[in-house]
Amino acid sequence: MTQRLITHLRHVDLAVPDHAKQLDFYTDTWGLTAEHSDSELTFLAAEGSPEQYVVRLRQSDDKRIDLIAFGAKDAADVDTLAGQLACDGVQLVTEPGTLQTPGGGYGFRFFDNEGRTVEISADVAVRQHRAVEEGESIPVRLSHVVINSADPEGTRAFYEKHLAFALSDTLMHPRMGNMMWFMRINAWHHSLAIARGPHPSLHHASFELRGLDEYMRGTGRLLRAGVEKIWGPGRHLAGNNTFSYFLDPHGNTVEYTTELEQIDEDTWHPHLYDFTDPEVSDQWGTANAMNEFVASRSFNDPDKGLFVAPPV
Repeated sequence: MTQRLITHLRHVDLAVPDHAKQLDFYTDTWGLTAEHSDSELTFLAAEGSPEQYVVRLRQSDDKRIDLIAFGAKDAADVDTLAGQLACDGVQLVTEPGTLQTPGGGYGFRFFDNEGRTVEISADVAVRQHRAVEEGESIPVRLSHVVINSADPEGTRAFYEKHLAFALSDTLMHPRMGNMMWFMRINAWHHSLAIARGPHPSLHHASFELRGLDEYMRGTGRLLRAGVEKIWGPGRHLAGNNTFSYFLDPHGNTVEYTTELEQIDEDTWHPHLYDFTDPEVSDQWGTANAMNEFVASRSFNDPDKGLFVAPPV
């Protein structure tokens, strides 16, 4: 396995046909802060996060993930990782260099096994952020990103081999086999998860709230606003985090969560959980039942793959 040179999840970048509608949702309803915005491109920050932005929205005829970004310790690790990927035959989108996005930094981009664009960067300036206050139901940080994969075993192998992701837990179904893999790059139970799906796409992006009270306040606020809830509120077994899943205006699934488990990587042993057991999906028993209809809402529109997003 490759030495782990990435440190954390930075942001997820989304292309949507109606930038203005999406922007209104993520700021006025979801609770992110718009910065560096124009009519077709916006960088959205979480008030509690040192990252310059956690979501980038771009106007486009095609709805898709533009890229998923991870951090590295320093420029030397960025260069090392880019060299390793190139030697392994992974297609680089850009060579390591100065980034033109907010906060600058040094990074590069490449295609994963299903054509998603992934960015690795270091030396990005820290954003001035603040402690989210008690009762304030806005995201503290981007918790994790879950992707749908038509070849989840191959996708898991790619991220393990090339980026040194480690498996935390797996969800399985007695008839359908293994269905979701929770992958980590640090002590958080997962920063990325891979779901078996009909095509490559975004399954959901998850945002951490300050605590249980803020999580429930946020869930209620969205319900009162008439945002379509898919699943929740509840608490998963894998990761031990809470969940409330909603649809944004373009049909992307977004999640409010809190209390994602932090593990001891030296002693952790992955579990294989049967999600037909109701307590695996929801330890509390408060969420609506997970069924095929609920699951299909997060299949999303197919990403077409091998798309070079604009450099900013």
